[in-house]
Order: sequence, then C-alpha cells, then structure tokens
Amino acid sequence: MLTTLSTLAVLFFIAHVYLLFTSFGEKGFQKKKYLWSHITLWITGVLACGLTILFAGKSVSGVIDVFDTPVKSALLIVLALVLSAIAHTIVKLLVLPKYNTPAQTAVSEN
Repeated sequence: MLTTLSTLAVLFFIAHVYLLFTSFGEKGFQKKKYLWSHITLWITGVLACGLTILFAGKSVSGVIDVFDTPVKSALLIVLALVLSAIAHTIVKLLVLPKYNTPAQTAVSEN
C-alpha cells in the first residue's frame, strides 16, 4: 500500500509538472491543460496526506513520521493549495501578459 500510494503521488506530481509546462507554448495558453495541472497538484497533496495519515508513526520513513498528527497531515493539502495559488498568481501577473501582447495577438490571428 505504501509503495502504491507513493508511486501514485509521484506520478501525479510528474503529470502536474508536465501539464503546467505544456500549458504554454506555440499554441498559446491552453486553459484546460492549465486547470488539469492544478487538479493533479491537488490530488498529489491528498495522496501525500493519505500516506502520512496511514503510515506516520510506523517507522516506515523518517519523513512520513514527521507528520504524526492529523493536523500536520492536513498541512500537506494546504501546502498543495498554497503552491497552486502562488503559481496561479505568477502566471496571471507575469506569464499571461506576455501572451496577450498586441504582437502576439497579431501572430495568432494569422
């Protein structure tokens, strides 16, 4: 169970990174991919929380044992949501304005 949940968490995180970086490119900003990048990050947080709830205090991992209370485990979900909010703010303020410049709009219309 530990290996399965850990593998799922890693795979969802890899999917998150892939979807995030491929949301922007020659085809412009892809909202659906960007949304799924956030969803996969949230799922990663839930899986990590579940891992710590199930295995904290059982000496399977020193890292997992740090999250020995339900509140500490829930912080993993909070962390995922905060990272998502920070990433969204950076994209909204720094990345999207570059995709909405007049030169970019003229290129995408052709």
